[in-house]
Amino acid sequence: DPIDIMVALRSEHEKKDGKRMGIDVSTGKITCMCEKMIIEPLRVKQQVIKSATEATNMILKIDDLISIKGSKMPPAPPGGMGGMGGMGGMGGMGGMGGMPY
Repeated sequence: DPIDIMVALRSEHEKKDGKRMGIDVSTGKITCMCEKMIIEPLRVKQQVIKSATEATNMILKIDDLISIKGSKMPPAPPGGMGGMGGMGGMGGMGGMGGMPY
């Protein structure tokens, strides 16, 4: 069970020299990573954090765009140009500036 393994790993990390403990994916057990010769460089961790931050920012931007599209547009001010072209009365096409579409 992944939750049980993560709880056990956190428990091991709390102990003295627990920072070297990790999950052996072959056995599914918690072991010392130094004994297994598995060393994770700082650059890998920094890249993971950077990538996760970029992905989060992208998701938030998309969410903002969806929220904006879902909201109603504010009404035009009274006496404004109104609509496309804003030249009502020209050619009987009201608001389209007499241009056929």
